[in-house]
Amino acid sequence: MDTTRNAALEEWMAEHGHSSNSLAEAVNQALMQVTGKHGGLDGSSVRDWKAGRVRWPKTATRKALEDVTCVPVTALGFVPRHRPLPIPSPMPQEVSDMKRRNFVGGIAAAVAMASTARGTARRRLGMSDVDRLQQRFAEIVASDHRHGGQLDIEQRASALADQALNLQNSGGATQRVRSSLYASAAAFRSSAMWASIDGRRFEAAKTHMREAQALAEMSGEQAIKFRIWSHAGTLYRHTGRPADAFAANDVARNMHLTRRDPLFASLGLARQGAIHGAAQDPAGARRAFGQAQDAMLRADPADDRPVWMLAFYDQAELDSLALSAYLALGDFATAEFHGHRCLSTLRPHMVRSHAITTTRLAHAQLAQGMPEAATATALKVPVDAATQHVRVTRMLQEFGAALRATAAGSSAVQTWAEHVATWRTPA
Repeated sequence: MDTTRNAALEEWMAEHGHSSNSLAEAVNQALMQVTGKHGGLDGSSVRDWKAGRVRWPKTATRKALEDVTCVPVTALGFVPRHRPLPIPSPMPQEVSDMKRRNFVGGIAAAVAMASTARGTARRRLGMSDVDRLQQRFAEIVASDHRHGGQLDIEQRASALADQALNLQNSGGATQRVRSSLYASAAAFRSSAMWASIDGRRFEAAKTHMREAQALAEMSGEQAIKFRIWSHAGTLYRHTGRPADAFAANDVARNMHLTRRDPLFASLGLARQGAIHGAAQDPAGARRAFGQAQDAMLRADPADDRPVWMLAFYDQAELDSLALSAYLALGDFATAEFHGHRCLSTLRPHMVRSHAITTTRLAHAQLAQGMPEAATATALKVPVDAATQHVRVTRMLQEFGAALRATAAGSSAVQTWAEHVATWRTPA
């Protein structure tokens, strides 16, 4: 028996990110659609295909394979049993030349036909296309952490969401690839949503939110659904709608993902604590942050998580959310504690978060009657963040007004006025 390995099938599986087990399950699901019965295939069945031990699966299985892969099974390296490759036998010299020409000509014609078919067929989309989009998504996330809230980040993320959707229509793909493309589009749209929230462009954020939610549903991916609904909670918190903020954040917190991964549970609880702060509920805030801390301690750092989660959520972010909540509650000493702890562990790439936390810390210190210490803290905010990030600019303007109101005539007021005068108005 010929057991030449099926290289075409192996290449297709590698390109589309399938293991033997996942392909077997996909074909079983397709068989259910074709025959009404589960196929009963497992990883060993696919390994037999790859090894060449099974060269021509059963009719229903072949149909299911074509439904899953969107290509003929012969293009996947399977060979019909009734079409063995011809083996030329010895020929008399007087006829061998003619037959050899016919044989070679037939092969050439077949190759030409196959080449033409490949040229006219729609492009096959694979996980490599998804990987390229994921690289662009990582770049968007990095830009957000450096600059945050900028209109160009929102616009780039929106354009990449459209690019991911256009890719859906550029060729055939498996359901796995299509779901991943929808998840990528949802991820880009959620980044556009976040940039809008951070830049205080709330109407644009609502539009991005609705589109992101629809795309996430089509993807079926829990992590991106969590991100979008968690962002929705933040949007409503910033727009003074705590009831809606709780409702949106609860959608994220009640996903199965949060029961499987304590880090997602921790983020949902920390954002819940920030909403309790905005709603003037100190007991709720303390309870939520305590539970968020416990969940974070249970989380396994080795677990596989999406790039957006790995890039920002850690102890520093938990403390940043607590700083925001206790500042809103008027518990300025506790807010200052979390501000210092956040800055001590904040990762270098979190430039935007560093500016926001420093500004909030200055507010907490000023509210405790420490204008000199507060001014010294506020002076540490980089000029580009102070003048180009909408949230930071607004908070520093409020800081200056509060400083003049509570410490009029002090050296701190003069120092701050001289510092602000050096800022160049952004273009």
